[in-house]
Amino acid sequence: MNIAEMLALIAVGYVLKLILKDERPFNYLRIIVNDVLLALFIFGNVASKDLNYLLGIKTVFLYVFIIVGLSLSTSYLYGRFKLKNNPWAGALMVLSVYPNTAALGFPIASLFLDDITPAILYSTTNSMIVIPIVTFIAAHYSSGGASVKESFIKALKFPPTVANLFALALVIGGVHLPAQILEPVKTVGWLSIPLLVIYFGSRITLRSFDWRKLAEVGAFRIAIPFTFVFLTLRWERPEVFYSVLVEASMPPAIAANAILAQYRLKAEEAISVTFVLTLFVIGLFLALKLVL
Repeated sequence: MNIAEMLALIAVGYVLKLILKDERPFNYLRIIVNDVLLALFIFGNVASKDLNYLLGIKTVFLYVFIIVGLSLSTSYLYGRFKLKNNPWAGALMVLSVYPNTAALGFPIASLFLDDITPAILYSTTNSMIVIPIVTFIAAHYSSGGASVKESFIKALKFPPTVANLFALALVIGGVHLPAQILEPVKTVGWLSIPLLVIYFGSRITLRSFDWRKLAEVGAFRIAIPFTFVFLTLRWERPEVFYSVLVEASMPPAIAANAILAQYRLKAEEAISVTFVLTLFVIGLFLALKLVL
């Protein structure tokens, strides 16, 4: 999916909302995507890898952990000392940790590279790590300070989390499922991407837009990772540098907003911020392409 197609699907979702004037179809769409298609997509992609793949990513693999840790720690500390018990603290962490590495990241990476394989490796590895993390965060903060055990159990009830952990266990255990099983699962699961984009478009509203929230998410999700990667990887070979720079600096994932909606945690504010940041990042990297 290229940038033009993604923007077109966002527009389709927005227009459908105006035409239907009924929230029920979009609620059903969210349930189908979150509970079925996204779980299949994650399982198929993770289970198709092997342990050698996980061990062979090297620099790209290392930076996934660094960027997740950087965004998670800085947004947590900001929320802990600045936002206190405000539910937005949980939403901010989810948005900061979960970037749009596929639907938007792949087209932007292709602006700089002919072969975006390192970007794909970053994206798939990132998904393995962040799905359990952000689901736990959303479950915990939406529960009004529930215990860690209660939040963990609630997070495990989210099908994509179960699918991710199950597939990862198969990979670590050296279990290889036949392509006859994985390919149909991946094909059906891929439908989650365009449908998530349409759902995202149906949620767009600037009614709850807040410049401060935009600055907060922009800082922890885009500015800090972009600066860190630019300063530490600038002299790496281009396929590594541009792949990591793009993927690490993407705006929040549309799936992150769907997870916040699943747990009723500041989803409306999150979607308005995500929409503006998505447009900003597209402009940023188009400008960067002209300069470099």
